[in-house]
Amino acid sequence: MKNPSLTIRLIVMNFLQYAAWGSWLISLGAYLSVVLGFSPLQVGSFYALQGIASLFMPALLGIVADKFLPAQKTLGLSHILCACFLVAASFQTEYSAIYPLMLGAVCFYMPTISLSNTVAFNALTKAGMDTVKDFPPIRVFGTVGFIAAMWAVDLTGFNITNKQLWLSAGISIALGIYSFTLPACSISKEKGGDFIEKLGLKAFSLFKERKMAIFFIFSALLGMALQITNTFADGYIKGFGDETSPLYNPVYKGTFGVEHSTILISLSQISETLCILLIPFFLKKFGIKKVMLISMLAWVLRFGLLGTGNPGAGVWMFILSMIVYGLAFDFFNISGSLFVQQETDPSISASAQGVFMLMTNGVGAFVGSYLAAWVVEKVNWPNSWFIFAAYALVVGIAFMILFKDPTKEKALAK
Repeated sequence: MKNPSLTIRLIVMNFLQYAAWGSWLISLGAYLSVVLGFSPLQVGSFYALQGIASLFMPALLGIVADKFLPAQKTLGLSHILCACFLVAASFQTEYSAIYPLMLGAVCFYMPTISLSNTVAFNALTKAGMDTVKDFPPIRVFGTVGFIAAMWAVDLTGFNITNKQLWLSAGISIALGIYSFTLPACSISKEKGGDFIEKLGLKAFSLFKERKMAIFFIFSALLGMALQITNTFADGYIKGFGDETSPLYNPVYKGTFGVEHSTILISLSQISETLCILLIPFFLKKFGIKKVMLISMLAWVLRFGLLGTGNPGAGVWMFILSMIVYGLAFDFFNISGSLFVQQETDPSISASAQGVFMLMTNGVGAFVGSYLAAWVVEKVNWPNSWFIFAAYALVVGIAFMILFKDPTKEKALAK
């Protein structure tokens, strides 16, 4: 292991970064619907908050990290502020009270995803390490943290209480303090430049490049799929054993899938840990286009298998759906982040990662959360899953036709 001290420090950062998210992301939907009685549209609106926050906060704080406050300090301050909002939200039970507080929490959490990537990329580069080769084995511990938090809230029963938000807040405070000890990131001290450069908005000029514009647009289209299972999968599986649900069947009541749906879903994140390690090989062997196409096909299978499975004899389809999630998420999200890092100038690194987050977890997640909630209310289960699968298939076909792999174009130019 090259530079083991640095590697361990970044592993701890990634573990805490995603443990804070895993404490509530999957289980919050079931808590809001089953315990507080919120409707599908109301539950969907909470997951759309991540999209609202990602429309401007990752790009805004990316600019702050590039121009004013080093990324590791911006990361730490953001986590501490996020924790304050989570604690406040945990004491509320009315939609009108929880909603703005959760908005505040995600406004400061969502930028930390790209900021933590920036901190890691900066540290690895300064240490003379290869980000494509050395980052995925570090990032995999973020997924381990996510899984550990999911199991913790399930086994303690926090997944149907407000204590899941307390756990997340505690982890965020710990990471907030720890972030100030991480390797320092530099800020741009360039003088002059036009108005756009002075405001740190240069990363948005990436849309002038055809390859980046198409990549960002499809990032948004695929980002619409990201929050669908986070929003509905846990409550959907629990519904097979809930007498008030249209999905209820006494055969499934008491099954492992119904009783421990959060742990069942955590197989998705376990799959992530394996798939992250495949990214360096797949990117170098096949290029970003084929890797993204694999992700899109995996989303088709993810949704389709959820629609055809059940917690009884069909539980194997649920399990297979969880397994393919690793390819669906990692080959899009992690590979996309590495692609943006490689294709942009270091002076706008944090801002470019912020733009990627804006398109995926901002535009994509915001539109996707509301559209998915509308589909669920109009179509109901399990047919909604088949509609989502068809959408992912159409996006994949369009991407295959329109996107040109820049790595192949560079190879042909040599």
